[in-house]
Amino acid sequence: MAISKPIRDYLDSQRVPFETIHHRRDYTAQETAADTHTKGQDFAKTVILWADNQYYMVVVPATRRIDFDKVKQALKAEKVALASEEEITSICPDCEVGAMPPLGPLFNLPVLISHHLTYDHMITFNGGTHEDVIRMTYRDFDELVKPKVLDLTMEPD
Repeated sequence: MAISKPIRDYLDSQRVPFETIHHRRDYTAQETAADTHTKGQDFAKTVILWADNQYYMVVVPATRRIDFDKVKQALKAEKVALASEEEITSICPDCEVGAMPPLGPLFNLPVLISHHLTYDHMITFNGGTHEDVIRMTYRDFDELVKPKVLDLTMEPD
């Protein structure tokens, strides 16, 4: 398998240099990070949330959890919830659930990113499948996606 054509076409159309890495099928961000020789704190996992009538892509390190109270506060939202699998499939039809890349502009979604992911030179994330990742410089990612950088996470239990 490879990254989906819409994702590749989008990145190519934006003239963003990137590399893809194929790996064994994984279902957790930590496993994917290990299989792609990426530190867990540098691997970006993407979650789609619903907050006060708006979907958001929230991007956090594989080693951390989303702090829903912090997200709620940052968005000044009354309610924040995870998008359902059906909603994710509708928003990202060319992606496997749980393997969405944090390319908000491609899906017409705003992106919120944990400040923990902004310190490294590179960013690595799922490429739409559970077998492929995309790696690019954080600078290129930032210019492409224009994410809002926030404190969104907590240590895992």
